[in-house]
Amino acid sequence: MIYPFMTFEDDTEITHTEMLPNGEVKVYVETPDEKDGFHSLVCYLPSYRIEAVKGYTMQEVERYVSFIKKVANLIIEFSQTGGFNHASAV
Repeated sequence: MIYPFMTFEDDTEITHTEMLPNGEVKVYVETPDEKDGFHSLVCYLPSYRIEAVKGYTMQEVERYVSFIKKVANLIIEFSQTGGFNHASAV
């Protein structure tokens, strides 16, 4: 299952999976781009392992990973409780 977490003003979306059997949570970052279609990356929690970077500069990757580190505890919690919408009763 993929759960929405946050959408930024530039339409960048952060989503995440439910907790995987190995204890990881897969976090997706995706930004629409007129030229390339989408820029994207995958970050696994709790290790912050980055994979599948497409279109982002190293500075952008660092910025998104920094943000993910700040909210990782929430993402991990939501991955176990049905996502943000379920946790917030929205």
